[in-house]
Parts: sequence; structure tokens; C-alpha cells
Amino acid sequence: MTAGAPDDTTLLALDVGNTRLKWALYDAPRPGARLLAHGVQFLENIETLAEGDWRQLRAPRWVLGSIVAGAGVRHRVEEQLEQWDAQPQWVVPRAEEAGVVNGYDHPARLGSDRWVAMIGARQRLLARGQHRPCIVVMVGTAVTVEALDADGRFLGGIILPGHGIMLRALESGTAGLHVPTGDVRPFPTNTSDALTSGGTFAIAGAVQRMWDNLRLHTGQVPVCLMTGGAGWKMAPYLTVPFELVEGLIFDGLLTIAASRFGAAARFSGAAPASAAPAAPRSSLPSESARR
Repeated sequence: MTAGAPDDTTLLALDVGNTRLKWALYDAPRPGARLLAHGVQFLENIETLAEGDWRQLRAPRWVLGSIVAGAGVRHRVEEQLEQWDAQPQWVVPRAEEAGVVNGYDHPARLGSDRWVAMIGARQRLLARGQHRPCIVVMVGTAVTVEALDADGRFLGGIILPGHGIMLRALESGTAGLHVPTGDVRPFPTNTSDALTSGGTFAIAGAVQRMWDNLRLHTGQVPVCLMTGGAGWKMAPYLTVPFELVEGLIFDGLLTIAASRFGAAARFSGAAPASAAPAAPRSSLPSESARR
């Protein structure tokens, strides 16, 4: 790819998980920015980005990302970004940012994806005028369930294995459990269905417990926002009211970008990042599902 001069206000947002890299190019570093392009790539194929998906991409002025993979993956991503005159910034959780207070014992040790998703959830609630506690659920390789009070304080969260890890752990540690993936049943009557139902009910139960904990702690009914690549698999089985949001991490990255790059973007002539939250809309072109 021929590296051109960076666009005055564009932001390339990166969400690097345990198995895939998701990217989105926006016309400005702020919530509600216009989505110009987006894509996804498995980590084993990162080296194809520069000459593949990013070949015709307009050069971004800023690159902001969340990464949970190791330093080796980060280095591979940065190599693909060398064609542009933009140094990537990787989010490291802070004690406080974008209206969210980090209640972790060691704030910087919180997973960046968890932190960014909470900031995205907080932004989404404020944009809708909802001053309520919130449960943030991410369903992927691992599952995380976070609790935010109505003032944006992160009270704590839990981590548990995703479906795949649960099944592999049982198969490797228990004789006779190498069986095909089954279905979720109220009362499973075969091993395949028992394994699949057990993992699903474990995740749904964890969400229910955290929702109950937060409701008892705050005296308010929490909002539940769920995201992650496997969120749709859990949607039929959650026992609390929830909203399935595809781009919650990108919502968070846009919110963080507004606080870090907003002044420079306004100076460049981009639409200002208003002190009032932008009207809620999906950061990625997908529908939100509510129940």
C-alpha cells in the first residue's frame, strides 16, 4: 500500500481479542462519528492486513486500540501500521477516564477490553439519559461480567471460561466426554446436550448472580448490556432483561478518543465533541437486540 498523508481527523479503532482483530475507521474521534470502513481478521492472518483489507484505506490521523493478546501479537499489528504516519496508542486502564472510576485493586491490571467496554456502556446510558446501574457482559473466549453503579463507579467483576474452554477442559480432564456439540435443553438426556446446556446455564447463572448483587447493592434495577463474538449464542438463555450491542468496545474507544484527541480534532475542523453525550447509535453497522 502507498502511504499517503493522514486524513486530518480520521480515527482507526482496533479491538484485538484472543482470536480475532476487529477494526473500524471513523471520520472523527468522537461518539457518533461516521463509520467509513470496518473489518475483522483472525490473529493468525494479521500479516495480510497491510496488503489486504487496509490496502485502499485512507491513512488515519490517530490509531487507538484495545488489546488483550500478548506483546508478540501487538508487535505484529504495529508492523502492519508502519505504512502510515500514525503511532498507535494502546489503552491501559486508568484510575478514572471518560466518566468511569476504576475500582480494581490495581487499576492498570484490569483487562483493557473490560475497561473500554465499561466506558462504552457508560457512554451509551448517558446518551439515553439513563442514570442507572449497569451490568456489562462480554461473551467470547472468556466471559466477563462487570458491575457499574449509577455514578459510573466500577464496583467489580467476574471472569469465567467461555463455552469452548469449558468443553475442552471437560474433554481433557474427564474420560469418555469426547462427544459432539449438543443443544441447550431444559432437561438434557444425553451427554452432548448435558455439556452444552451446562456451559450455557453456568454463564447465564453468573450474569443473573451479578445482576442480583448489583440490584441489592444499589437498590435500583440494573441495565444489562451484552457484547462479544458469542453474545448471540447466549441471548436466548439469559434470565435478566438485556440489550445485545455489537460494537460496545468501539463505543468505548470513540469515547476515550474524544477525551484524548478531541481538542486536536476540533482545531482541525472536525465536528466538535460536545460536552453533552452524542445521540446513541451503533458504532458498527449491526442491529441491537433487546429483551
